[in-house]
Amino acid sequence: MNKKLQALKYLITDGIAAAGAWTLFFVFRKEYIEPEKYGYDIGLHFDSQFYIALFLIPVFWLLLYWSAGAYREPYRHTRLRDIIRTFNTSLFGVLVLFFVLLLDDEVSSYKTYYKTAGTLFLLQFLFTVIGRLLITTQTVKLVRSRRIGFNTLIIGSQQKALSLYNELEGEKLSQGYFFRGYIQIDKNETAAMGAVLPYLGDMGNIAKIIKQKNIKEIIIAIETSEHSLLNKIINKLDDEDVIIKILPDMYDILTGSVKMSHLFGAPLIEVSREIMPPWQVVAKRQMDMAVSLIILLLFSPLYIILAILVKLDSKGPIFYKQERIGRGNKPFYIYKYRTMKVGAEKGKPQLSSSDDDRRTNIGKYLRKYRLDEIPQFWNVLIGEMSLVGPRPERQFFIDQILEKAPHYNHLLKVRPGITSWGQVKYGYAENVDQMIERLKFDTIYIENMSLALDFRIMFYTIVVVFGGRGK
Repeated sequence: MNKKLQALKYLITDGIAAAGAWTLFFVFRKEYIEPEKYGYDIGLHFDSQFYIALFLIPVFWLLLYWSAGAYREPYRHTRLRDIIRTFNTSLFGVLVLFFVLLLDDEVSSYKTYYKTAGTLFLLQFLFTVIGRLLITTQTVKLVRSRRIGFNTLIIGSQQKALSLYNELEGEKLSQGYFFRGYIQIDKNETAAMGAVLPYLGDMGNIAKIIKQKNIKEIIIAIETSEHSLLNKIINKLDDEDVIIKILPDMYDILTGSVKMSHLFGAPLIEVSREIMPPWQVVAKRQMDMAVSLIILLLFSPLYIILAILVKLDSKGPIFYKQERIGRGNKPFYIYKYRTMKVGAEKGKPQLSSSDDDRRTNIGKYLRKYRLDEIPQFWNVLIGEMSLVGPRPERQFFIDQILEKAPHYNHLLKVRPGITSWGQVKYGYAENVDQMIERLKFDTIYIENMSLALDFRIMFYTIVVVFGGRGK
C-alpha cells in the first residue's frame, strides 16, 4: 500500500470537486442571482477574476481539509466518516467564504444571501462527498476481500488470543488484519497461538518487532488474570506509531477515551491516541507562530531594555542557554535572560528557590514577573515549544522524576510550553517533590487539551504575571 498515492487521490479529487463546485456557483450567480437584482440578463462571461478564484478557491478548500485531518491515514476512511467530515468542513468553509467574499454582493433582498450560501454549500458538499465516496468504497472493497490490509500483531498467546484470531480469520468480510505473529506476556505461559502464528518474542523486544515486521496494528488479547498488566502494556506501546485495539471486556479498566472500531464481526475497542482533534492541532500551532512573531516584533524595545538592565546589573552574558527535553524525548536549548550570577551552578544541576542568593538584583524581578522567560518566544516560533504546554525539564531531573512517577513520560507527547496549568497553579518548582506535585496538573491538562483550555491558561498567566506572583 502506498499511503502518499492514496492521499494524493483524495487531494486531486477534492481539488477537482472544489473547482467544479465554484464554476457552477459562478454560473448560478450570473444566470439567476444578478438578473434578479438588476432585472435583466447580465450574460455569462468568464473574466480574469473568475480564473483567479478558480485557482485560489480549491487551494483554500484543500488547506481546510488538510487541517481537518482528511488526508491522514487515507486507507482507514469509512463512508460514514467521510460524509460527516465533509459535511462539517463544507459548512465551516462556506461560512468563511460567505463572510469574506459574498457578503458584499449586491442583492435584491436578504433572502438572496440564503440562496447563495445554501447553493454554494450544496455544490461543495455534494461534489466533494461523491468523489470521496468513490475512492473510499473502492478501498473498502479491497480491504474486505483481503487484497490489502494492515500488518497486525497479537499480544497474548493463550486460549483467548487463539479464539479471537480464529474469529477474525474466519470472517467472510475482512477487517483488514494481516497477522504477522504473536508475542507472549510471560515466557512461561501456555502458547496456544503457536499452532497458527509464528512466535516473535515477548514484550521486552516489542519495539524491535514492530520495526522489523512493519506492524501497523496491535491487538491485545490477554486473559482475565492478566488484566493488571494492561496499563503497562499500553504504556510500553506509547511511543510506537501503531493502532492499539483490545477486547471489549477490558473496557472497564481503561482510562481515557475509547471508541468501537468495527460494527460487524469480532468487536474490538480502539484506544484513542489523539490528544486534540487534527484541526485544533493545526490551529494551536498557527496561534503559536502568530503570537510569538507579534511579540518578538512589537516588544522588541522591551527586549532591548531588559538586555541592557541585565548587562549593567552584573558581569556575564545577557542570555542563558540550557538544554531541556522536548516532545518525543528530543533535547533542545531553551533561552532565558540571565537571572543568576556567573558560575552559580557548579557541579550537579540545581533548582532555584525563593530566597536563592545566587540570583542577581535584576534577576529577582525578572523571575517575579516571569520576564526572564520571554526569549522563549523564539523557541515557540521555530517549533521547539508552544505557548501552552508542560514546562520542559532537564534530563537530570527527569531521571529522578521517573523513579517516583513513571507517567511523566506522558508529558513528552506534546511540545513543552512557556506557561502551563502546573505553572499557573503551582509556580516554579524548587525540588523534585514539587515537580511531581506540579506534574498532576500538567497530566490533567494533557488529558483535556483544547484551544479553549489554552486560552484560559494564557489568561490566568497574564493575571499571575501582572500580579507579580512568580517566584
